[in-house]
Amino acid sequence: MTEQSKKVLDGMQVRKSKKEKEAFRSWLCGELEAAGYAPTIEKGFAAQNVVVGGPEGAKVLLTAHYDTQAVLPVPNFITPRNPVFFVLYQVLIVLPLFLVVGLTSGLILAFAPEAVAWWLGPLSSIAICGFFMWWLIDGKANKHTANDNTSGVLTLIETALALPPEQRGRVCFVFFDNEEKGMFGSAAFAKRHKSVKKNTPVLNFDCVGDGDSIQFFPRRRLKKDGDAMARMEAAFLPSRGKDVQMVRGFGFYPSDNANFKKGAGVCALKRKPVVGYYMDRIHTSKDTSLDEANIALLRDGALRYIAALG
Repeated sequence: MTEQSKKVLDGMQVRKSKKEKEAFRSWLCGELEAAGYAPTIEKGFAAQNVVVGGPEGAKVLLTAHYDTQAVLPVPNFITPRNPVFFVLYQVLIVLPLFLVVGLTSGLILAFAPEAVAWWLGPLSSIAICGFFMWWLIDGKANKHTANDNTSGVLTLIETALALPPEQRGRVCFVFFDNEEKGMFGSAAFAKRHKSVKKNTPVLNFDCVGDGDSIQFFPRRRLKKDGDAMARMEAAFLPSRGKDVQMVRGFGFYPSDNANFKKGAGVCALKRKPVVGYYMDRIHTSKDTSLDEANIALLRDGALRYIAALG
């Protein structure tokens, strides 16, 4: 792992506030400039993306979001290949909110004067839901973001610094802002670069540090591009006890890749009986695991992919 990656992992895992993001962008651009790149900041709706290279001329985009999330009491448990369990878990998370809203409304109806209860009940429900949304989006910053998404950021840094200068024109690296608030950064980028949105393969690295199964979730148009899929399979190879899977059947990975027709979400997953492949710990203080072997596998795979583009 490079000194730059170590610095991010050891002292720059929190990138949530305006000041923290500005400091990270400034440092990142300085390091990339020192390596011979010319990074730029693209401003869009509620986001500032760091763009390294020319999107329109690139044959592939390698992306990751650099913003980090609020700390939550329960993890964002994701099962990309088990939709039933995914939905059940989301219901379980939201259920306590409905219980609190229902209990509050019941107490108001039972004890408040009738003239007050008719407006206080709905108002309290709105206030509770509003507080929940605020906590989810703008609550206290999570200090531990090793997997989500410091791992993706390190994958881009490691690849960019290892890429030979003569191959740099083939790829564009994009560090997206505000994925955690609604994928604002990638949406703004896709709106600005419409041809890229439609035609360019985009490999989006999000939560690639914790798990022994590295999985690619391509969107339908990318699955139909036989050459692009073949290049991915030839480039990203199992190593260091890790397996690599290109998910051609059902699979849904909710990240910035959703804003690109040829996008592919890349993540690291664990596996359990019944549940199948899953991701845990993210959005909590337990997000402390980052396997350097995962970053090395993806860096080496990305370098092979780019080299084969010719």
